[in-house]
Amino acid sequence: MTATAPLLVEESEVEITAIRAQGAGGQNVNKVSSAIHLRFDIGASSLPDGVKERLLALRDKRITQDGVLVLKAQGHRTQDMNRLDAYARLHELVNSVAEPPKPRRPTRPTRGSVQRRLEGKAHRAQTKGLRSRVVD
Repeated sequence: MTATAPLLVEESEVEITAIRAQGAGGQNVNKVSSAIHLRFDIGASSLPDGVKERLLALRDKRITQDGVLVLKAQGHRTQDMNRLDAYARLHELVNSVAEPPKPRRPTRPTRGSVQRRLEGKAHRAQTKGLRSRVVD
């Protein structure tokens, strides 16, 4: 199995906006726009077509119907740390679908498993047959 190099997203394809974070934090939250709102248009990106299809096929609430991935990072106090966190989450999501899934090869049950299943069915039928009414 070959390990593929991680895919990198170009910074020019990402739109970043600084917004005010939610939640507790006192004056800092009220005054400073430290949260990051990252938007990444999957369809217009330079990613390979297979990766785009797998990304759009994800059942993820962060991907809009228009194919735009929206990430919000507000876990850190500084804008720079939140920006790094948003990029890291974006790269993690893109690289999770970078390698195509292995195709499933259909298999058949073994002869022994088929035989055991049929013997079990016969045994169960015999047990149930013994429960029936006796006729002289």
